[in-house]
Amino acid sequence: MASFFRFRPVLSRAVVTCGVCATVSVAAVGPAGADPMVPDPPAPPSKLSALSWEVMDARTGDVLAAKAPHRRLPPASTLKALFALTVLPKLRQDEVHRATYGDLSDVAPGSSLVGVDEGQRYTVADLWRGVFLSSGNDAVHTLAHMNGGVSRTVAQMQATARRIGAHDTQVRSPDGYDTRGQFSSAHDLALIAREGLRNHDFRRYMATKWARFPAAGGPRAFGIENTNRLLVGSHGVKPYPGLIGVKNGYTSKAGNTLISAATHEGRTVLVTVMNPRAGDFNAVYEESRALLDWGAQAAPLHAQQVAASRPPSAPQQLAAAAPAPAPATGPEAADTSSGLGRHLGAATGLLALAVLPVLLGRRLRRRRHQSGARRCLR
Repeated sequence: MASFFRFRPVLSRAVVTCGVCATVSVAAVGPAGADPMVPDPPAPPSKLSALSWEVMDARTGDVLAAKAPHRRLPPASTLKALFALTVLPKLRQDEVHRATYGDLSDVAPGSSLVGVDEGQRYTVADLWRGVFLSSGNDAVHTLAHMNGGVSRTVAQMQATARRIGAHDTQVRSPDGYDTRGQFSSAHDLALIAREGLRNHDFRRYMATKWARFPAAGGPRAFGIENTNRLLVGSHGVKPYPGLIGVKNGYTSKAGNTLISAATHEGRTVLVTVMNPRAGDFNAVYEESRALLDWGAQAAPLHAQQVAASRPPSAPQQLAAAAPAPAPATGPEAADTSSGLGRHLGAATGLLALAVLPVLLGRRLRRRRHQSGARRCLR
């Protein structure tokens, strides 16, 4: 037993040596050099007339490109995305409500309407379709009154904006209609839409193209179509492949505004465009289309660049910490550059692993022989 305990440190050193040899061998046969460079994303579209825009990766929240993303501008009906984000979780979708004069009394003249009638019964789901498809301010105010009133809803919307980091947003009305002191930004609207994508009902309503209002039918029911031309394809705008929403808007003060989300090969890109100056009413859709196309190319390249910039994993760090061989010169350098050096290194490591057990066995037998000789002498 005594000879075993005296010999155990030798075994430990042998195991460590084998581990080092194995590490060197694996490093030698593995790929040499740094990872290939990830190409830079293409330049974003340059001929855009919008006062402000932003492209965001919906999964990570990374901003891929932007122009004046924090410029505070009137949001028009894109602010309804914040209204939905705030109020959707508070009301049951199957709850039935009979519209009243009070629900509709504070709707601003000139507002976009879905056609909520006083005395008519609607489910909450009907009203949300009126918000998302027809951008109906009458549906917004009816839901706001069901939520405890316009003032309470506006305060809750402001709190939601602060909670998600939308610090450029100031809420004065629940529907986005032009109101003094009300503004948002391209970045904030992208944040709001990104948060909305987490809500199943939000995603369902924003992707709905057509519906009956109310859905239960009846003599006063009628069809409604989503006013987002990039989603349905109308008024000379082709539908965008992979588009899943989210909200468009227009007022004389805000101009045209649009939040768009499209999914391509499993990756969703968010685009916000505010107030194009080109003059064409469809400019907001075509400029959004150009940015969605660019984002579909740029998002995966950006993700690869982020991954390449991360610290190496533990096995990579161990391989990097191993002592580097002395640089070869002359013919040896040519062999190394051609890959022969790596194979020689691997062979050397494997040879060491094969020889070590033989040497270890010889030493063990020598120790046992010496120990037996000492016992005989005694």
